[in-house]
Amino acid sequence: MNHIRIENATLTYLGDAQPIFSDLSVQFEAGSWTALLGPSGCGKSTLLRYIAGLLTEKVTFTAKTVVPSLTQLSSNVAYMAQQDLLMPWLTVVDNVCLATRLNGQRVEANTKAKAMALLEQVGLDSKANVLPNELSGGQKQRVALARTLMQDKSIVLMDEPFSALDAVTRHKLQNLAAQLLCDKTVLLITHDPQEALRLGEQILVMNGKPAQLNKIIPPQSAIPRDIDGEFATIQQSILEHLGGHS
Repeated sequence: MNHIRIENATLTYLGDAQPIFSDLSVQFEAGSWTALLGPSGCGKSTLLRYIAGLLTEKVTFTAKTVVPSLTQLSSNVAYMAQQDLLMPWLTVVDNVCLATRLNGQRVEANTKAKAMALLEQVGLDSKANVLPNELSGGQKQRVALARTLMQDKSIVLMDEPFSALDAVTRHKLQNLAAQLLCDKTVLLITHDPQEALRLGEQILVMNGKPAQLNKIIPPQSAIPRDIDGEFATIQQSILEHLGGHS
């Protein structure tokens, strides 16, 4: 799939006179990571849900142009949330195979083999037959990452998937996600400027009322990036944009 382009988009919550954002245009490049930051309530997660085809009736979203179409988008999307959303009664490997079950298909031997290969990639093949309550928070998110990869979609939407983890585990999972999703079009919602800088090949800050997007020029190094002097300077620029200063 090529890039995702949305032009002249307007978002309004039911009962609100002022739109959350208006005349907003954005492009997410194919095969790269876009990090989107912004304060709570600015509409970034709603934009993510729009791309996933998950908007509720409480929201009005209009756009002049959406490429590809919403139908094409939603059929090519995998979604990874802040919560791991594992089914507590299913084993780890069965959780990874969940999308197959939800599509009404049998979990054949080759499907299980693919799931096991993904669990090996995230370092959890030895936990394949345990229940989620036997896993740590970081392990659960690694299972969620394997489940996301199992869907084999070209677009991956990530809504603060590492925010509830401790710093060391978060750093490790950022590295792992960058490695395993290197050929995907990834849109990452985050509140953390450091995470955006580590993972974003395009970095966008959404703020204001109605919200607008500001582009931050990222470091030239490949993701996941190490922290250095340039990193700290750009992080300060992001914080200024989040605070409403340009």
